[in-house]
Amino acid sequence: MTDGPRVEAIDRALALLTALAEAGADGITLTELSAATGVNKSTAYRALSTMRAHGFVAQSESTGDYRLGAAAMTLGERFLTPQSLVQSLHPALVTLSRQSDELVHLGVLVGDEVLYLDKVEPERAIRVFSEVGRRTSAARSAMGRALLAARNVPHDQLAAYLHHCALTVDELAATLAAARGRGFATEIEENERGVACLGVAVMRGANAVAALSLTMPAERLTEQRQRELAELIGGLLPPLLPDGLSIWSPVALAG
Repeated sequence: MTDGPRVEAIDRALALLTALAEAGADGITLTELSAATGVNKSTAYRALSTMRAHGFVAQSESTGDYRLGAAAMTLGERFLTPQSLVQSLHPALVTLSRQSDELVHLGVLVGDEVLYLDKVEPERAIRVFSEVGRRTSAARSAMGRALLAARNVPHDQLAAYLHHCALTVDELAATLAAARGRGFATEIEENERGVACLGVAVMRGANAVAALSLTMPAERLTEQRQRELAELIGGLLPPLLPDGLSIWSPVALAG
């Protein structure tokens, strides 16, 4: 934490909000909050009541336990809208495209599909059907597979993502397991003949909020090229991402 003027009441409020976030959906009692934050109960009660009035804290009518309110939970969502993701990540996509000389896409998961938000063309053209606003099957795309793998979707929920997809649940599960083991997903000629993609998830903490992919002729995406691109992404992008965002990796998952 940097030195500088601080407001004690705000320090206490932020400590309480952090403790509520860590408590999760089950909530936490006033006594537990006081113990976790070091804020005495009467002060914590007044702060919680104020934040409750503004929607940042909610309280169970049956137990009296506190939890994060809707206003607090939507702050991050507002920051990570599709428009803000495009604005904040576009420079990273441009740099990645220039360094790899490949077509780069950005997408988010919408239902059982990936919505394309942005694209950056390389200097060497590649013929592929992709456009901003297009949707494609999450189970059949590199970006979608990276998102599903990073989100660790349980086996018994994978069927929900197989609409208009020839894969079986077991095939999709195996594909996602392979992606988790190496930190990226691939799709080779499953959507377009002669075209292949490598996808990685963009994380906010433990949550996969978006994905990016590199698209190229299938013959170019060899196993060696996959490793080279994964290393390029891991070394190039982290300093270019906005604060709070990171690139998915097996190490991060293991932690």
